Amino acid sequence: MPGTETLPPAERRRVFLVGATGTIGRATARALAERGHALVCFGRSRPGPPPPGEGERDRAIAGVEFRFGDVADPASVARDGLRGERFDTLVSCLASRTGAPRDSWAIDHDAHLAVLAAAAEAGVAHVVLLSAICVQKPLLAFQHAKLAFERALMGSGLDYTIVRPTAYFKSLSGQVERVRRGKPWLVFGDGALTACKPISDDDLARYLVECVEREDRRNRVLPIGGPGEAITPRQQGEAVFALLGRPARFRHVPVVLLDAIIGSLDALGRLRPALRNKAELARIGRYYATESMLVLDPASGRYEAGATPSTGSETLFDYYARIIRGEARAERGDHAVF
Repeated sequence: MPGTETLPPAERRRVFLVGATGTIGRATARALAERGHALVCFGRSRPGPPPPGEGERDRAIAGVEFRFGDVADPASVARDGLRGERFDTLVSCLASRTGAPRDSWAIDHDAHLAVLAAAAEAGVAHVVLLSAICVQKPLLAFQHAKLAFERALMGSGLDYTIVRPTAYFKSLSGQVERVRRGKPWLVFGDGALTACKPISDDDLARYLVECVEREDRRNRVLPIGGPGEAITPRQQGEAVFALLGRPARFRHVPVVLLDAIIGSLDALGRLRPALRNKAELARIGRYYATESMLVLDPASGRYEAGATPSTGSETLFDYYARIIRGEARAERGDHAVF
């Protein structure tokens, strides 16, 4: 596959990667290492042992060094991460885990500012930022936090490449197991309210690595999706039932049900602050139930599948087949609501 061969030594870069413990961050670390780039991954040290197999898998990447500290503290980034050494490029796959307002501003904005400040002080000339396509229409706290940092990065004086991917495979795989257990596939409305061009972790990682290497992607904001046509939630469900050899069964959920849940949680949140985060999570769920993850035409207000670039080779349906065969596991974690 193009872009997977090792670069000649003269073309390799020294890369500082934050956010390497997530699924996309791990894939990006592997892709950078495969190309021969010198890579240092920086993140929080874990209070206990890593989940079974995770630490071994991450640390098995040849040529990758892992350093630990506080990504939200510029002094720690400089002292424990950069260590006064030279780096060509900062790559960030860092993202808040829940999308809750406090977490979003602490990670998607403040921690990124801390890393950017330390990197600029260390002489880094180029930043590749993994953002999200949904910031085109910002209605949620994490979207506003991401956009605020995008603006700070563009005004920093450093070269930047801002990558806004569409939906991830892991975000669209939560119902595979329930369907396998004989339950219907849940859709909002008629199942065709939204569409997306899902992209795999590995295909996105290769795209990010190309952004490190290619001068023509500097100082640009780049939306990107996976291969093939845009697909709706109903088409996703139909594919899973077909792979299982069963007739498709759907349960249609009205969007107004989400509105009622959000209204109730907002009201209760005035009395119990802990419920405010749940209300935000419900708003996130509603957003993804009603907004497509495609390029938005600002003039018409419509999402345009044809204007959404594609890359890579693995489709979401390929991934569903691998899950059903037991060759892949959907790592959703704290992002399950996405």
